[in-house]
Amino acid sequence: MASFRNKAPGWFWIVAVLVLLWGMMGVAAFYMDVTTTPERLAEMSEYDRELLASRPHWFLWLYGGGVWSGLFGAIALLARSRFAHPLFVLSLVLVVVMFGYFFGNSDIVAVKGFVAAAGFPILIAAIGAFEIWLSNHARRRGWVS
Repeated sequence: MASFRNKAPGWFWIVAVLVLLWGMMGVAAFYMDVTTTPERLAEMSEYDRELLASRPHWFLWLYGGGVWSGLFGAIALLARSRFAHPLFVLSLVLVVVMFGYFFGNSDIVAVKGFVAAAGFPILIAAIGAFEIWLSNHARRRGWVS
């Protein structure tokens, strides 16, 4: 079956590269998290050490799944593949479940304050929602197939 795509505008490519860089930063953060050294743990507050230790193992699977599916979604978007959209949806779902568990099972907001605890997770979710919108917009415009 032949697949015909419309030419994507320049801004699409710029934004798609930024989405790729964002995905790479997420994977790097995940890697640093799962390879935390004893020296790095010693630099953390006791509260942060306990918070990291209290996470169940499946939490890291959600984290890894969220960042890797986001990165693969960005690669798919640059390849103009229709698989970008479901990968971005999966990424956002995993991130929302992960942060939902995290905030529902810890007192981090009370300890660190709402902005310090929730600011970056809200930004992550907003960017995830934007990625979904962008991939859907690109599909509707015929830039991906």
